[in-house]
Amino acid sequence: MAVKADHRGNNRVVFERGISAQMMGIDGTWRRECTVEDVSDSGAKLTIDGSVEGLHLKEFFLLLSSTGLAYRRCELAWVNGDQIGVNFLKVGDKRKKARSTAVGT
Repeated sequence: MAVKADHRGNNRVVFERGISAQMMGIDGTWRRECTVEDVSDSGAKLTIDGSVEGLHLKEFFLLLSSTGLAYRRCELAWVNGDQIGVNFLKVGDKRKKARSTAVGT
């Protein structure tokens, strides 16, 4: 395991062998095995096992434990072959925008 700074200045932890995890749709209708290659406070790089064709990747959960109790809500940042970059969403990120527009009506 090594710690490096990425191009945005975030400390990024790079795993020598990767960490097994699962991606799951927000609605729970799909799951894919994946490997966490590196991680920072704001996001991660994942290698996906199998095809992601037809999956709704705009927003999904990254399950970090077999029980699903440790997870992060993610949005897709980039795709490069079988690897993707994800940004972690903080609780309330989407709701703040929706609430601010609802107040004006």
